[in-house]
Amino acid sequence: MFNFEKLEVWQKARNFVEEIYRFTSDFPEKERFGLTQHIRKTAVSISSNIAEGTSRLSPLDFQRFIQIAMGSIREMVAQLYVALDIHYIQKEAFEGLYKDCEELSKMLSGLSKSLNPRSAKSQLTTNSKL
Repeated sequence: MFNFEKLEVWQKARNFVEEIYRFTSDFPEKERFGLTQHIRKTAVSISSNIAEGTSRLSPLDFQRFIQIAMGSIREMVAQLYVALDIHYIQKEAFEGLYKDCEELSKMLSGLSKSLNPRSAKSQLTTNSKL
């Protein structure tokens, strides 16, 4: 087992990919090489960057891949708005997927902060004052 497979955020991102594939399967056939493909690639990019980042030798390198994954989440939100605007997705489905994006973003932010040496030092200082 690779270490990224143990990360809760990667597991959530993996589940999100599956959800996106199910959701986009209802898109019109004419979008197969357009919005459908773009949304799917973006979803895969989130989990892929988390996995790739774990192979980096320094926390700063890993943080860079987390930032790329966070950028993909924002790209996903923009694409979901397009799908909503052109009526490929209902408001309720949009809201559920949007919430998933928010949760992934929060999880990635927490992971990024945990990799920051300054953040760890300030936590130790704060905890020692308690």
